Amino acid sequence: MASKGMRGLNEALRNLSLSSQTCREAVSHRIPSSTFTRSMATEAPLPRITTSVADTGYKPITTVPLTIFNFPSFEPARLESWSAKHLHVPLRRDILHLAVVYEGDNTRQGTASTKNRWEVAGSHRKVRPQKGLGRSRAGTRQSPLFRGGGKTFGPKPRDFGTKITRKVYDLAWRTALSYRYRRGELVVCEDGMELPYPEEYLEMVRSHAISRELAREFRKKWAQQVLDTNDWGRRAGRSTIITTDPRDNLYEAMAEVPNWGRAIDVLDVDVKDLLETGRLVVERDALKAMIEAHQSDLVTKVFVDNVRVPTTPESGMVLV
Repeated sequence: MASKGMRGLNEALRNLSLSSQTCREAVSHRIPSSTFTRSMATEAPLPRITTSVADTGYKPITTVPLTIFNFPSFEPARLESWSAKHLHVPLRRDILHLAVVYEGDNTRQGTASTKNRWEVAGSHRKVRPQKGLGRSRAGTRQSPLFRGGGKTFGPKPRDFGTKITRKVYDLAWRTALSYRYRRGELVVCEDGMELPYPEEYLEMVRSHAISRELAREFRKKWAQQVLDTNDWGRRAGRSTIITTDPRDNLYEAMAEVPNWGRAIDVLDVDVKDLLETGRLVVERDALKAMIEAHQSDLVTKVFVDNVRVPTTPESGMVLV
């Protein structure tokens, strides 16, 4: 057995010496370059996957066109140029959520209040003896265990208001307006929006030839007809009409058709109001006022000789 093992070991060493000699010969032998050719795939240059901004000549837009319409005919009056920082802000759902929650928290009254056992009126005498009756132990009538007793851990008046950075809140306003603008749901009309009534109706009202109920029904039908004709009504998801100040005819008619839309003053508008309905019909001055009041993150404070130079983006230049 030992001789067989030695014989196998000698054969293995002999084979190993032969393989090492073969490797040395292969290394010393050079392959001529003419026998190796590159394929088309290796010869093709690598594509330029990424390019710099300077090479592409990309320039972000600075202005967006805005059509001003007549009300209620919905006829285009002119075309204006508005800053992209006002009506073309990228959508930020997180900022919109923060603004809506902030507004909702600060509108909560927080007046809910209950009485605890020490605030409930009545005698604080023990209702029954501690022992001898075979019943449960009980203290005063004001105990939360009894009907009419105090409330355990009940609500007390508190402030539910939360805080948000002013610049974030202003950005949420312009984000909401930009979102409606990109979707084609922002309709800007000439200043002084008012709902005109037919002359026949006004003459009947002045002469008291129509009852109050019929006049109310006429205003309701008239508002529905105007909104449905312009695709601002119930089928379009209702409309929010924003004016700089209350208008008698418009506000009175919109109050009769709450399922078709509503009319509110610009001072009563919140971010949530800009996102609720399907259409946003705004006066030009009202839109200007909302943007000017919510652009603190765009104002750069530059002082020259103790005089502040306004550097806010300009909007409202007439193009056509």
